[in-house]
Amino acid sequence: MLIVVAPDSYKGSVSALGVAQAMERGILQIFPKAQVRKIPIADGGEGTVDALVAATSGKIRQAEVTGPLGEKISASWGILGDGQTAVIEMAAASGLPLVPAEKRNPRTTTSYGTGELIRAALDAGLRKIIIGIGGSATNDGGAGMARALGVRFTGDDGSELPEGGAALARLQQIDLSGLDARVGEAQITVACDVDNPLCGARGASAVFGPQKGATPQMVAELDAALAHFSACAHQATGRAVALLPGAGAAGGLGAGLMFFTAAKLRPGVEIVLEAVGFADLVKQASFVITGEGRTDFQTAFGKAPVGVAKLAKQFGVAVFCLSGGLGDGADDVLAQGIDAVMSICDRPMALEECMKSSEILIESGSTRLCRIIKAAQSVR
Repeated sequence: MLIVVAPDSYKGSVSALGVAQAMERGILQIFPKAQVRKIPIADGGEGTVDALVAATSGKIRQAEVTGPLGEKISASWGILGDGQTAVIEMAAASGLPLVPAEKRNPRTTTSYGTGELIRAALDAGLRKIIIGIGGSATNDGGAGMARALGVRFTGDDGSELPEGGAALARLQQIDLSGLDARVGEAQITVACDVDNPLCGARGASAVFGPQKGATPQMVAELDAALAHFSACAHQATGRAVALLPGAGAAGGLGAGLMFFTAAKLRPGVEIVLEAVGFADLVKQASFVITGEGRTDFQTAFGKAPVGVAKLAKQFGVAVFCLSGGLGDGADDVLAQGIDAVMSICDRPMALEECMKSSEILIESGSTRLCRIIKAAQSVR
């Protein structure tokens, strides 16, 4: 019996690899002779670099970059096993966890460090780059990223604008003459798990701004600034991207990458599953267990577990989702190829308790799930 475990991380608690290992321990208590294949996955957010590097026997690199508040930090990025492809997480350089809650202000945070990671990959001679853009602390339309690659953003008096989304309201000119020529040689694929446009009610500021510290007043200010930025960038590049799905991802970094590079956006989980050769493996599986920190209505829109299920269903393989918690709309995933969904929690408990004991709960939850599967095999 071959059982494939392909979970995303339980964010803030256990890495995707840690989840997979705990699932394996639980499975073997019921199916001790099973062959368990662990495939940690991600959808473009936290864990994308680790998942791809591990799956392809690649290498982790470190770079000193500018954090979202302008401070110097060390950020990880990866080179895949082919030796030709870089993988970057914008969260490593410009992510929300890098900003203490009391300092979160998307008016001023910058994606500059993400541009520095792209530059590090170019400096290493790599011209194929995968960029995961989940988990951002920014709302600057990717202007910081572009600035790190040589683009200049100036105001009325010709001086450089300060970093952050709010300053874009004063943008008058975008100068592309200093853009790193190597960017034009690069094949950039963006791993994105949302389809939001840049502006409006479903845009970057309105949907994602509040979790980054934006008040309703800030949301209106930032949305107007991004609309102005988009008009200026359209004029400078000739590209109209604001309404494209994913343009609003990562505070508008999706739009910035499409404005200033030849980047193509794809669902992050598709990129990861393709890179790890998931299709060839899953066709041989008896069943698949996937999971994530919280399954709710958002999961059905293309989060990692649904990506796993859709591919497994092409081969008629059953898929079970074991998650840290279940929220409103969790059952929506049942229409997306997942056969059953359950929580690791075996009794009422506070979130803090669940997160503290996650690995134990994942293991015991996997055991409960497999006990049910084994019993079902005997049902006549």
